[in-house]
Amino acid sequence: MEKIKVGIAGLGRSGWSIHANLLSQIPNLYQIVAVCDPDEKRRKEAKEKFNCRDYIDFDEFLKDEDIELVIVATLSNLHAEHTIKALKSGKNVVCEKPMATNLKDADEMIKTSKETGKILTIFQNRRYAPDFLKVKEIIDSGILGRIVLIKMLWHGFGRRWDWQTLKKYGGGTLNNTGPHMIDQALQLFGEREEPEIFCHMERTLTLGDAEDHVKIILKGKSSPMMDLEITSCCCYPSENWLVMATNGGLKGTFTELKWKYFNPDDLPERKVDEKPTPDRSYNVEQIPWKEEQKWLFTEKDSNYQINFYIDLYQTIKNKKLLKITPESVRRVMWVIEKCHQIAGI
Repeated sequence: MEKIKVGIAGLGRSGWSIHANLLSQIPNLYQIVAVCDPDEKRRKEAKEKFNCRDYIDFDEFLKDEDIELVIVATLSNLHAEHTIKALKSGKNVVCEKPMATNLKDADEMIKTSKETGKILTIFQNRRYAPDFLKVKEIIDSGILGRIVLIKMLWHGFGRRWDWQTLKKYGGGTLNNTGPHMIDQALQLFGEREEPEIFCHMERTLTLGDAEDHVKIILKGKSSPMMDLEITSCCCYPSENWLVMATNGGLKGTFTELKWKYFNPDDLPERKVDEKPTPDRSYNVEQIPWKEEQKWLFTEKDSNYQINFYIDLYQTIKNKKLLKITPESVRRVMWVIEKCHQIAGI
């Protein structure tokens, strides 16, 4: 199989620990031929591991004609600039989340992709997460009935003091972690309508000037209400998933899900009765529940992110449809921009 030759811009947590690590596991599909980073130690480490060329300057990096695919894993506030430059230089691009720091830049990225005819995708890797895929499968099956409310809760307690806590770099929890949760939420919310949005954000434990506590509600007329929380100030974390529906529900974590449901036809027919209830009690009946449980994250499941690059290979080399389009991620950017406006942060 013909390998895709890759250049990685930014060798930090994402560029090195995620992207370089994933690509090294599928050497029959991808070859890292160049890297770009201002840190000499990081460049040297990459050269030794991948036998690749290294660059300090991003513009010089883009002149490398061997590169077919650029992974933009630089600072968040540089994602749009670097992506647009890479597309104009004739490269396909994987851009880390957040796609950009504002909707205008995201639109310019999409426009440039279309003008150049080069592929642009965003690393919304959690669309491949086993818990999300299972939750979506159960909801789409219809066994839970009409979905009333979906809660997504990512709770933690701890301080951060790195560059991602600073507004000047596009930092903050909404931009850093928010794109993952919002992207999943929009997939579950559906495309029938755009949501009404409520958002509250504040600084709690972070040492930076950006927010680290985010609450978002997405509401529509014909879509389930989405209740999202990402926080760094919860020392009693809740489970990650809670789904309320008319024929059952679901709860669980990233690694374990439980759901129960019943067939409405198995319930006796009833009508509203205005007479006093027996023994002055509330209405009570036995629900014929069926309950299921799924343990996630086998060895295969734990490496789910690699599927992003397997699918992308098929798009670049075999002209298969792009799984994560920039237009779908634009909706994430739209929600993020609305949240900043509503919260005033």
